Amino acid sequence: MSIATPLRTGGRHLTGFWFVAAAFVTLMAFGTVPTPLWPLYQARDHFGATTVTVAFAAMVVGAAGALLALGHLSDRLGRRRIILPALLTGIAADMILAIWPQLPALLIGRVLTGVAIGLMATTATTYLTDLYREARPDRAGSSFPALVATASNLGGLAIGPLVAGVLGQWGPAPLRTSYVVFGVLMSLLLLLVLTSPETVDTELADQDRPVRFALRDGQRRTFVAAAALGALAFAVMGLFSSLGAIIVRGELGITSYFLAALAPFVTFAASAVAQLAVGRLARTRVLLIGSVLYPAGLVVTVVALHRPALWVLLAGAALSGAGAGLLFKGAVAETVIAAQPASRAGVLAVFFVVAYLGMGLPSIGFSVLIRYAALLPSMIGLAIVLSVGVVAAALTASADEQRR
Repeated sequence: MSIATPLRTGGRHLTGFWFVAAAFVTLMAFGTVPTPLWPLYQARDHFGATTVTVAFAAMVVGAAGALLALGHLSDRLGRRRIILPALLTGIAADMILAIWPQLPALLIGRVLTGVAIGLMATTATTYLTDLYREARPDRAGSSFPALVATASNLGGLAIGPLVAGVLGQWGPAPLRTSYVVFGVLMSLLLLLVLTSPETVDTELADQDRPVRFALRDGQRRTFVAAAALGALAFAVMGLFSSLGAIIVRGELGITSYFLAALAPFVTFAASAVAQLAVGRLARTRVLLIGSVLYPAGLVVTVVALHRPALWVLLAGAALSGAGAGLLFKGAVAETVIAAQPASRAGVLAVFFVVAYLGMGLPSIGFSVLIRYAALLPSMIGLAIVLSVGVVAAALTASADEQRR
């Protein structure tokens, strides 16, 4: 009996680990469902690229607000008590977008989507670490839960456009079908996550409430560099998510919703695959590879705009996405190291706020810029700014890692 009980408990934690990972993937995928459908919204409601990026960035507003106000609460209230409201909020957003496909509903739904993603992002990352530690106590310090968390995050963001592109191209009611599918999936996962064990002793946490944001001594510069890398990594993902389909349609003359989904899909998929491919490399090597691939991809993207070709654009998306994924992986790891153990969720919340602002603000600025300047020189300028920022932040993070 004494042997069976730990085994049974470990099995529950491992099962819960995969339920939470599946919920993480699904909610992140839901966040990028509108990506290949932006041209359809544009054509129906007669708005321009700036409105598209504002609608896209509405998710960022919701995510940042949720992260700042609520992102730390799982350290005190428990992980599952935050994951469940995240899924419920995602389901509510999904219903609004499916039932009321107009611009006001699009904005409201996107804000709620951001709130759901904000609650999920930091909590799921920490919850997966806790569940795996309880399921596999003999593998303390394993990088596997962090790898699953980052792959779930970016893999989910990749799946959303692909599913929406397929359903938009060949399914009925392209502005509704994808939302129905994801609404059903999130409802099922809500029930499964309910069965997952809690990993936070809420009574103890309530007696000794952790500081919302607390870094280890001497780790402030490390956190700043990691947050900058997170923002820059998400900037290129936001660019392809908000404007990728419009560029494919406007610059390349391709009207297929499925093909329009390929640029953002390739960006996020390359991010996830790159992280899996370098799972055991040292963080300094990961940051070095990422800081080379990232600007290389932006250069190829500029070439694709100069001599329009879908395969060149996809190559640029793959290279920059892979680089962004590696930079994001390194940035998350650096953030976890910099945080006080009792404040991990709170510190990750601030990190994700900065990252999601990086996803939204550059895209909005770029969409405004191309209203008054040509697309190609605007893209060249953006590529230079992002590349210089990545190299500087990666060098700082690498220096801190070597010093440790």
